[in-house]
This record gives sequence, structure tokens and C-alpha cells, in this order.
Amino acid sequence: MKSFALLPLAVFAASYLQPVYADTQSQTATTGTSASQTKSDSSDVEHITVKGRALSLYRVDDGSTALKTPTPIERTPQTVQVLPEQLIEDQGATDISDLYRSISGVSQYNYSWVTFRGFRQDNVRYDGVQGDPYGDFSTPLLFNIQQVQVLKGPSGALYGAGDPGGLINYVTKKPSYTPNNKLTLKTGNDQFNSASIELSGPLTAGADQRYRLGFYQDHENPYRNNTDSRHRVFDGGYAIDLDEDTTLTLQLTNVKEHESGARMRGIPTDKDGNFLTSMRWNQNEKSDFEQLEATSYQARLDHDINSWLSTNVTLRYYHNQELQKYHEPTSMTDTNGDGVADYTERQFRDQNRKNNAGSVTANAVAQLDNHTLLVGAELFQQNQDFLYYRANTADGVVGISYDDPQYGVTDPNSYVMHLVTDTHSKAINYGLYVQDQWRITQAWDVTGSARFGGFDDKIDDHKADESDSYSDHWVSYRIGSTYKINDNLHPYLSWANGFVPQDVSDQLSSAGGPFDPEESQEAEVGLRTYWLDNRINLNLAAYHIVKKNILQTDPDDTDKYVALGKVRSQGLEMDLIGDLTENWVLNLNYAYNDTVVKDATDGISRSYDGKRFANSPRNQLGIWTRYDFKSIASAISFGSNYVSEQFSQDGYRVKAYNVFDAAWQTNWNTWLFQLNVKNLFDKKYAVSGFLGRIGEFPGEHRRVYATATYKF
Repeated sequence: MKSFALLPLAVFAASYLQPVYADTQSQTATTGTSASQTKSDSSDVEHITVKGRALSLYRVDDGSTALKTPTPIERTPQTVQVLPEQLIEDQGATDISDLYRSISGVSQYNYSWVTFRGFRQDNVRYDGVQGDPYGDFSTPLLFNIQQVQVLKGPSGALYGAGDPGGLINYVTKKPSYTPNNKLTLKTGNDQFNSASIELSGPLTAGADQRYRLGFYQDHENPYRNNTDSRHRVFDGGYAIDLDEDTTLTLQLTNVKEHESGARMRGIPTDKDGNFLTSMRWNQNEKSDFEQLEATSYQARLDHDINSWLSTNVTLRYYHNQELQKYHEPTSMTDTNGDGVADYTERQFRDQNRKNNAGSVTANAVAQLDNHTLLVGAELFQQNQDFLYYRANTADGVVGISYDDPQYGVTDPNSYVMHLVTDTHSKAINYGLYVQDQWRITQAWDVTGSARFGGFDDKIDDHKADESDSYSDHWVSYRIGSTYKINDNLHPYLSWANGFVPQDVSDQLSSAGGPFDPEESQEAEVGLRTYWLDNRINLNLAAYHIVKKNILQTDPDDTDKYVALGKVRSQGLEMDLIGDLTENWVLNLNYAYNDTVVKDATDGISRSYDGKRFANSPRNQLGIWTRYDFKSIASAISFGSNYVSEQFSQDGYRVKAYNVFDAAWQTNWNTWLFQLNVKNLFDKKYAVSGFLGRIGEFPGEHRRVYATATYKF
């Protein structure tokens, strides 16, 4: 932990590395563009001064995530949402969970998972390519993120294995053509403190070489018993224009996280969703922890071969280690006979995951008269070593009371540990894809995408002294069209399918496997509308998704999974971004979703068939609005997040909730001061459920943050 103490010195030293600039510039966050376009767009964007208008604050017309080509959203036959840096900063967001209110159809599941159009998933990309260094149990921090791009629906036609609900793409901050430097200090309740510094700009007079250096660190003591949280991120980048048509960008990010009292489970509830104990309750001892250390490396080469043909190649590699030592609830026991559970037995779990993974992605984009052709290829390989020991009650683990938890009764070092899993796995997936965007008329576009992809997985089970392998291939496709009726109305429709191979570790017979890959199909129809001289953008979408072979925890044996036969999701979404007045911005979204199990696999229909899918709320409403007081260089913001009733995997009710936030900003010279209050009325609620014995995952209590940002 000594490294955490070095932050003040690092901030002090770094602040003297660059001269002071009065105006702070922003950088482009476009993906999928050519080298010359990127440089041109950067020069334009970097000199924009925000005046409180919606079009320069929250609205981004970039559909490159959906099509991997520089295409406006209005010509993209699929729902796309882009959350820019300004919205991230206004909401005081430190990780993606703070932004779910601004993404229609997305709600929190647990840890890094979300519910996306009714389905649980954690499928993400960085700059459009595979390689998530945060792993399965940690949520990506937003310190080095320029934009959060959200593609709704299956993405398999271009991105390969992907969940049908959608895809989240994190656009990272790149070295900028003009100086873009800031120092940020933040403090809040629960002993929260953080500091960060970002330095970016040209290294040469002509800006043909550029750099970025960023450092972030925080610490807090969350309100639940025995918890302590520390995060540190170092982010560096170097870009060089090799010539006027070629740019090479190199990036390195190192992340360290230490969560004491974790891995966090939920708060126990009864079947109606009523909490059975204090919101501070925790099944973990103070010595329990989750720890992550990860480093990612990325290199991207953009090259314009001529005026109509451009290419890009991205190499991404990461390695990480996830250590977890935690107590797991295993029962809900009524010790006094009053009919209410008040005690749980526990397991102790010691898990060590080591991962290294790499991907190479190459694209060529050709502009041929009325056709934009994309041809690409992708290869991804991940290696994992997983070591898992466990102790139960008979091995010295003591249970814990809901009403009067006694910690430190036993020492985990005294437990008799038993080996559960010792595996080495290698997962390879690959794909070749092609896409044609045909501009039939100035108003009518038709897009067709297809991908041949597959996987080849192998797992060595050292405990059982056996090995197994799994492989398959498939063709994914997407067909869509957009039409411009007039300046106000832009309808679209699409049809797509998707495949997702099961995690190689889940294929073991000890986990209930092997299982067939997940398969999905989706039909979507939408309407994009623009009103009041383009100041109001209202988007509507309706979708129907069918997904097969979804793994869920077996309610009779939590070490195993069961595969559901077929789950159907259908719903409506509405997104509005508007400049209501010159100073008043509104971001509003609503989603209706109905996800039910239509055909449960033989043997588990008693638990699932005909039921609503776990953690899939029917109604969600998210609001974020900002009003600027130009005369005093200040702004006030207000937000709300409503999520309707849900159900856990074993049918426990998760009550509906509505949480309100507020923020105040004011500028003084080159300083920005900001106050954010989250969960304004300190509501006690759960964001989701899992299994009854684990409880429901509580939302944050009231959090108050004060931030000071110095731009130079």
C-alpha cells in the first residue's frame, strides 16, 4: 500500500511539467475513422468552447461503433447511444454504474454485469476491440474514458461473439493535438478522497508527435461493515504522424484495486424483498479481500492508402491477476422459530485467477461511389489459470447472525482448505467479416453485414487429471435500412442474429457441462426524429429478441449451471436529448421490457418455465437535466433513476425504486468547482437480486462529493 502514499508527490511534480494555458481544449473521441479524418476532426473539435448548448454538451452524432465506418447515427440501422465526457463529468461518474440512468434498457445486475434489454451480460470493448483488463468481478473506471458508446441489439455480424442485448464500447482518451491538462481533487463522505492529473498535448511544434500522461488514485471506507476500497490507475499514450496519411498510436494502462471486506454479497431479504437486517451488514470478515492488478497495451496504426481507401490495424494485449478471499453465505436459517431467517452458515473461498489475452483486429474501408465497403478480420486468444480452495462449516468456518454479527470469532488461516478447481484453459475465437453500406438514393440506405466466426477452446483439469476441448463455427449477419422521409423523420429497421460460446471453464462436467453456444435473433424497428430546428432529438425503438441456451446457476447445486431452452425479450425504448432553451439541457430515456422464459430445458422447468427472467425490470425511466446561469458562470443539474419491480433467480421480489441526484457547478478563472449529491433522499433500496441466500444487492446510500478541477 506504500504506492498510494506517493500520490501527493506525483501530483506536485507533474503540475510543473507543462506551461500554464488559459483555455482548456477537448479531444476527439471518434473510432473507426481514417488517419486524415482523425487529425482533421481533432483540430476542429479541440477549439470548441462549451456555451451550455445541448448540441455541444450531450449530443454526439457518431455511429462508428455500430458500423465500424464514419457514419452518422441518423444513417445507422440500429439503436446507438453515445455518452460524452461532459455528461460523465456532470454526473460525477467514477465508473459505468453511475451512468445506467442515461442508457435506456440497461440496469445494474451485480459487479461488472448489467441487465441489457432483459439479459445479463458483461460484454465490452475498448476502442472497438476485445481485451477487458478488469475481468469478471470489477467495474471499469472512467478516468481514462472519453466516451461510452452503446450499441443496442446483437453485434455478432461485426464483433463476433456478443450478447443480444447490446455492446458497450469504451473510447479511451488519446494524445491531443493541443494542450489539454487538468488537475482534479475530490472528497466526500465515507472518507472518500481522490486525486488525478492528466497531461496531454504536442511534443513537437507541428504536433506530429503527441503524448498523454494520466494518474488517478482514490480511497474510501464504504458504509458496509469491514469494507475499505482503494483504486489506482496510470494511463499513458504516444501518437506520431509517420506521414500525412499514417498515424501510429501507442497506449499503456495499469490498474490496481484492493477491496477489503469483499467480495461483496447482498443484504438478506424475505421473499417480498424486505430487508432482514441493517444495510451495513456484511458476511465478510475484515481480512477478506478482492484484489486486481492489470496492465493493458494497445497499438493502433491508421493509414489512408488513397482518397477512397483507408485501413487500420489494432493490437491489444493485457495480463491481470484477480485474488479473492471471502466468506460466502450458504443458508438462510431461522434460529428462534419465529418464521424469519436470522442466521447464515458460510463457506470460505480462496480464488486465484491469472489471465493473459491478446487480440489483433484489421479493417479496410473503401468508398466506392454509392457503396461503403468494409472488410475486416479479428483474432482473440485468452489463457487462464484458475486455482480455487474452499472450506465449509466442518472445516472450521463459523456462520454469522443477521441481527448481531460477530466478526473475528475465527481466523481463516485455521480453516481446513480443500481443492475445488485447478485448471488451465485456452480460449480462441476468430472471425472474418464484410459489410456493404449502399446509398441507393440520398434518402435511402441499405446495410448488409456478415461474419464467419468460430471458437476453439481447450481446458486442462489438473485436479481430475483430464483434458477436454470444444470448437464450433457459425455465420452471423445483420440486414438493415434507414430512410429520410424529411428533415424531421428518419425511420430504420434491422434483422440480426448472434452466437456466444459458453465460457470454457463452464464446460467442465463438474460445472454441469458441456453446453451448446448461446444463439439469438432480433428484429428492431425505430424512428429518429429531429424538431425545433434540430434542437430536440427524439428516438423511438421497438425490438423482439429470442435467445437460447442461457446458463443460470442451478438452484439445487450452486457449483453447477443449467441451460434454459428459450427466453424471449421484447420491448420499447425512447431517448430524448434536447436544448429546451439556450441554457437548459435535457437527457431523458424510458424503456419497457418484457422478458420471460418460454421453453425451459427438461428437468428444470419447475424452476423457470413461464417465469419472468431474473433481474429484468419491466419499466425504467432515467432523467438528467442541466440549467446554466451564464451571468454567474454556474450550472445546476438534477437527475432521477426509476427502476420497476424485478425478481431474483429463485423468485425473490426486488422492489421498485426511484433515486434522485443533484449537482452544482461553478467556474472561477481556470478552476471548476462541483458539488454532487447522489441518492438525495437517502433511500434504502436494492438494485438487483441473485439467489435468496446471497440476498439482494443494495444501492448506495446518500453520497456527497465536492470536486475542484484546475485546467491549464
